Amino acid sequence: MREYLLTLCVTAAVTYLLTGPVRKFAIVAGAMPEIRARDVHREPTPRLGGIAMFFGLCAGLLVADHLTNLSEVFETSNEPRALLSGAAVIWLIGVLDDKFEIDALIKLGGQMIAAGVMVVQGLTILWIPLPGVGNVALTQWQGTLLTVALVVITINAVNFVDGLDGLAAGMVCIAAAAFFMYAYRIWYSYGIEAAAPASLFAAILMGMCLGFLPHNMHPARIFMGDSGSMLIGLVLAAGAISVTGQVDPDAMRLFSGSERNTVHQMVPVYIPLLMPLTIIAIPAADLILAIVRRTWRGQSPFAADRGHLHHRLLEIGHSHSRAVLIMYFFSALIAFGALAYSVNAASMWIVLSVVFLSAIGLVLLLLPRFTPRAPRWAERFVPPRYRRREAAVAEGAPPAAEAGTTSETGEAGEGTTGDRVPVAAGVSGVNGATAVGPRSRTR
Repeated sequence: MREYLLTLCVTAAVTYLLTGPVRKFAIVAGAMPEIRARDVHREPTPRLGGIAMFFGLCAGLLVADHLTNLSEVFETSNEPRALLSGAAVIWLIGVLDDKFEIDALIKLGGQMIAAGVMVVQGLTILWIPLPGVGNVALTQWQGTLLTVALVVITINAVNFVDGLDGLAAGMVCIAAAAFFMYAYRIWYSYGIEAAAPASLFAAILMGMCLGFLPHNMHPARIFMGDSGSMLIGLVLAAGAISVTGQVDPDAMRLFSGSERNTVHQMVPVYIPLLMPLTIIAIPAADLILAIVRRTWRGQSPFAADRGHLHHRLLEIGHSHSRAVLIMYFFSALIAFGALAYSVNAASMWIVLSVVFLSAIGLVLLLLPRFTPRAPRWAERFVPPRYRRREAAVAEGAPPAAEAGTTSETGEAGEGTTGDRVPVAAGVSGVNGATAVGPRSRTR
């Protein structure tokens, strides 16, 4: 576990430290498009955050290759090299799209090529465990098609949900944490070495997201762009593909005791089939709804609009930060809820605690008139909108309900939406220009 934590920390540190220079490079390179009709932010913001995330991935793999235990993953499996090759392809396509806005069909072809590169190097689905049937072996073509389909769906699902500051990175980080707990238990508890690459991929993915989030939280100083969203989507799919079909029931020694106990203990065998679906449940639902909505209107499925789930949360009155937290809690509730079926009694309380806290947080955030307030002793350490009215007025700050400060989303206060006025790139004080000028303090 210590080596996984070291790999995670190195990946997060490299990603975090490189994001600032990458932001300045994106501004100089002109990867800072004007505000579009579907955008939520109101100030031009640089993209290309995926550059820092890709180098964080490379650093994580490099460190893991030199650690005592994790180096065995590189010696016994070609999957880390396959991941790096596919990630390089999808990252280059994303960088070109962030700069030149390439066609959607070209991006789709690039995603399929990246998936094919991984398949050629051995990162593919070999068989599928089906309840009541057992392990169903796949032919080479079936495994290739299923692998490519899973990669393309996951990449586009993550790309579709990347619409608010910190949303995609946070949701993928939560999903990666749940997936790491599952893959690590399969590797450590049952001694199945085939689950080690998936554990490594999940740890590196968490580091990439955690290192990028401080720069991407609202108000975001930089966006990950397609170079980042497609990259983390591919890494998430690679982890799911790596462990799917690799869990051998005979190696896990599950067929013992009564039939009821055997059925209960066989649940971890089928989790690889369910976990990838639960990880991308919300992004996949958003993807399906977007395709249905656009085709119903006679539009292309790739035509962008403002009908995604996070857009609807803003339209019904939630602030930017609250909409992001709601999506976080939804992801944690689904991912860790599915994980609870695969853990033993000793660690069940940890997963159930996460599920319970996620449910409570989700309920509180969905209450229309609930505004969290800090205790009196901590009011001086929190923003004015979380203080009581008399404390906020005493310090000369407007009350939370009357603040009316406008952010990238065009919000005016908590739960109201103001008019979004696009600001041209290059104007001093906007998100895209603060890397070469003074950053505005009136937010």
